[in-house]
Amino acid sequence: MQTAFSQQESAFQDGEWFKFKMSYSNWLKAGNATLAVKDATLNNKDVYHVVGKGWTTGMIKWFFKVKDRYESYFDKQTIMPYKFVRNINEGGHTKNLEIEFDQKNNKAHINNKKKKTKKVIDTKPNIQDMVSTFYYLRNNLDTKNLKIGDEVKIDMFFDEENYGFKLKYLGEETIDTDFGDVESLKFRPYVMAGRVFKEEESLTLWVSKDKNKVPLRIKADLAVGSLRADLEAFKGLKHPFKIVVNN
Repeated sequence: MQTAFSQQESAFQDGEWFKFKMSYSNWLKAGNATLAVKDATLNNKDVYHVVGKGWTTGMIKWFFKVKDRYESYFDKQTIMPYKFVRNINEGGHTKNLEIEFDQKNNKAHINNKKKKTKKVIDTKPNIQDMVSTFYYLRNNLDTKNLKIGDEVKIDMFFDEENYGFKLKYLGEETIDTDFGDVESLKFRPYVMAGRVFKEEESLTLWVSKDKNKVPLRIKADLAVGSLRADLEAFKGLKHPFKIVVNN
């Protein structure tokens, strides 16, 4: 079943910040990632500017170095992106893309800074980028009426192509976090199988079952081994963060 979206009270605000710790195959410290939201202005429009960074640490860095940066500038009301930046270095695999979205005319203007090429590609209406999709879902997914097995579909633009992003609801689960036991909603984001992920169903995501929809944990089955990211620190949440108190 395809689920409905509904405009709800915003789940996030300026100043929200998350930090994640990553482990490889559940024991080896692999790296860190941060996700930060700030107020900004882009072409005279009030936007949220989200910056996501990821980097390897410890032993992993010796043989596989990662330094990734993702940025999205999206409309404060509609959460529609105007600009997306992907600048990554994953073990020598590099990309440096800057994409401007013309939402009115359904076009993506791609500036490939690594290859020094520019092109324009037609997009689906109300296209999302890789980062804005997460914030759009946090704000608009009607989680109160979700049933196990429900699927959400969103048109996303990834690198230089339109991509049909799909998310499946797996149910509720109380998970043990660094902050205590937290009630969560469990999802399966479908990913592209290939270079990184073992198969389409390689990813599992847990978000808090409160108004924030905080990303608590992500597990990924990779082509080799598995990767897990756990929320380690946060600040600037818009709503109270609920922890289960065990008597």
